[in-house]
Amino acid sequence: MSRREPVYRSWLEVRWRQLRNPPPPVLRAVLADLAVAVIGGVVLLAYALSQPAGTSLALPALLFVALVVGAGSVLTYLWVELPTGASAVRRRSPWAAMLGVLAALPIAYLSIVVVLQVLAPSLR
Repeated sequence: MSRREPVYRSWLEVRWRQLRNPPPPVLRAVLADLAVAVIGGVVLLAYALSQPAGTSLALPALLFVALVVGAGSVLTYLWVELPTGASAVRRRSPWAAMLGVLAALPIAYLSIVVVLQVLAPSLR
């Protein structure tokens, strides 16, 4: 019996496959955090536009990050379940909440940059 050699794939091809087929827990964590960030970003943008120019937005931005991280981790905990294996029992784990936190941090900070550095100045 002859063994076939594994097919060599370039770095770009591997990353393209990963992008097309993300693991469901990671996709759910990112989508939950993104939904919270979009809703919170609209509120933060409305608040930023209602303030006079030059007003510090450090505290609202910090509250925004806390909201995205907190709500995103709770939603991910509720939405992402451990693999069931042989049994049909669904289980949740604190690791799902940690996955939500790790996905929320870059999403929250990128949202702040888009809202406060791109959208707010262009809408004033």
